[in-house]
Amino acid sequence: MSYGKMRTPVQLLSTEAVKDAEGFATQQDKVLAEVRAYHEARHGSERWANRAAFSEATDLFRFRAIPGVEVSTKLFLICEGCRYDITSVEDVKGRGMYVEILAKKVVAANG
Repeated sequence: MSYGKMRTPVQLLSTEAVKDAEGFATQQDKVLAEVRAYHEARHGSERWANRAAFSEATDLFRFRAIPGVEVSTKLFLICEGCRYDITSVEDVKGRGMYVEILAKKVVAANG
């Protein structure tokens, strides 16, 4: 993966419960990292056809591994103002250099 393809800014977020002064807990997002990533939206290519097991995934993200940050399916991504739920995390070629994420775009329900 070359640096030229990793040009999309991405924020990696976790959700944590924060208590206010009166003891009520609210969910708040915490930014764990901001990185540049390769972003590919789902389309009808042969590559996406081979990922039929992850039919709910709408986007693929690939970026350099972040020291000290464990990427898991409990985290979220923000890319270009849209929120993505992580459905799959994979270490590319098992070398610990790059992380590949399959994610599902979160769309707000109208109602």
